[in-house]
Amino acid sequence: MKLDYSKDKMIIDFIKDHQEYFYRIAFRYVKNQDQALDIVQEAIVKALQKRYTLRNIEFLKTWFYRILVNECFTTMKKSKKLLFLGSYQDFENSLQTRDQYHEEDDLYQAMDLLDPKLKMIVILRFFEDMKLEEIAKITKTNVSTVKSRLYKALKLLKVNMEDLYEI
Repeated sequence: MKLDYSKDKMIIDFIKDHQEYFYRIAFRYVKNQDQALDIVQEAIVKALQKRYTLRNIEFLKTWFYRILVNECFTTMKKSKKLLFLGSYQDFENSLQTRDQYHEEDDLYQAMDLLDPKLKMIVILRFFEDMKLEEIAKITKTNVSTVKSRLYKALKLLKVNMEDLYEI
């Protein structure tokens, strides 16, 4: 393995310059500050460990965002398997806090109802203002798949938002 200090420096600079964006994506996905920070940290560690797999520095953004998105999916899978081990009162309090948060922001509540793959496309497209081609590279799908998932997500969001207002 040949060391390329200029490429390493570019990766490190990219990470430093965009860490707030990484956190924002992770937080929008998991809605938990600690989990979002853990996701970003894991993504950075994996990127630095696997930096030699980045053959063309022009694809740095796509390469890193793919790592970040995969880490979000991994965390979501793990969190579905976790059991709450606190007291019943702690559990009720956490549910009330979560409900209050969702009442304040109907859009995020509607997004939480989306399939994780659909949710990620909405986050990347509308919150991170990425082009469909970029999203396709990050999610390792073709542009038509991204488009169809985006339209499906928007349709479901509309239905979810309507359902929230009927309650």
